[in-house]
Amino acid sequence: MRIETQCLHEGYTPKNGEPRVMPIVQSTTYVYDSTDDVAAVFDDPTKSLIYSRFENPTTDAVEKKLAALEGGVAAMCTSSGQAATLISILNICSAGDSFVASSSIYGGTINLFSVTLAKMGIECIYVDVDASEEELMAAFKPNTKAMFGETIANPALTVLDIEKWARVAHANGVPLIVDNTFATPYLCRPIEWGADIVMHSTSKYLDGHAVQVGGAIIDSGKFDFTNGKFPGLTEPDESYHGIIYTEKYPAAPYITKARMQLMRDFGCYPAAHSSFLLNLGIETLAVRMDRYCENALKVAKFIEDSGYANFVSYPGLESDKYNYLAKKYLPKGTSGVISFSIKGGRDNAVKFMDSLKLASNEVHVADIRTCVLHPASATHRQLTDEQLVAAGIDGGLIRFSVGLENVEDIIEDVERGFAAIGK
Repeated sequence: MRIETQCLHEGYTPKNGEPRVMPIVQSTTYVYDSTDDVAAVFDDPTKSLIYSRFENPTTDAVEKKLAALEGGVAAMCTSSGQAATLISILNICSAGDSFVASSSIYGGTINLFSVTLAKMGIECIYVDVDASEEELMAAFKPNTKAMFGETIANPALTVLDIEKWARVAHANGVPLIVDNTFATPYLCRPIEWGADIVMHSTSKYLDGHAVQVGGAIIDSGKFDFTNGKFPGLTEPDESYHGIIYTEKYPAAPYITKARMQLMRDFGCYPAAHSSFLLNLGIETLAVRMDRYCENALKVAKFIEDSGYANFVSYPGLESDKYNYLAKKYLPKGTSGVISFSIKGGRDNAVKFMDSLKLASNEVHVADIRTCVLHPASATHRQLTDEQLVAAGIDGGLIRFSVGLENVEDIIEDVERGFAAIGK
């Protein structure tokens, strides 16, 4: 099936007389005929369901759909995108390890990597997203276990050169983890370009309607974890009666360990109803992404020509620094998110945003409705000035998330904001 069809049909196929729409299985527990049957499932949780802290039939269907959309072998949903990011790293990094990450990633992720993981003894080594292969290679240490980047960074809108980062990761025997939230598998499938693990904040475009917070991790099944760098996958897990994940589950050891070990302990699994809502969003993903990209390109061109912006970051623009990478990795479009720095800095940014009538001033992005945010005051507020610069953020930067409204109405709203500033 092509991706538009996959969005509708993967994950759940009703049998004779069953519901056409994927049902919500609102249950935490599952019944077995005997004690031995329960024991057998604990020996191998892939055989059946144990408890909804691990897995739920509704969520399982969405996980299968996400794996198919990204071209992976298996997926695991989480209760938030931050939970997915955390597990994606903790699944292969322990105290004393390090990993390399792009410095232009989402501010909440920078805080997670720089503060919380540092307290756990895991070092994040930041590199410029545009670093050369030689510079990327130089960032590695003997204890480095992964690389991490965003296909389209939030809110800097840099585009990751996935093939280059994958080459460096694989030359050092580690997997490349890519956050594909803004692109979604409709616009880019990082696994096809060499990524090994893909993750999402499903709260954004995959959901599309701002009705559920969630995350997901997709395992490509292609990375060889038996190279000696990942004892957590190749040595017995004594917390799970000595299972060796690469031997017991060779097709998808990474995601199996994430579920059996980390999801078991953290319990950050989504509710069945949240997964049902996520699936509804995914069903219209292909249709929505085309409209987001079409609208955003028109709005980005309008802002670029307005004379009110110091710069406009939107990879779909011919003038954008990352347009050449967008043409390679994102030929169908570069999402609905635009970042621009307004002349006059923070004061004018606030005046512009507070004058908008259609666009909502909210801490969200990638919604069906147009919304706007001042990153330096909100999502990246905890970062230092140096970290803000590294993330491509200044006081005048506005993140403008174009929705599905008539594009002329959106442009009129932008004009209203500019008029409030004056020349």
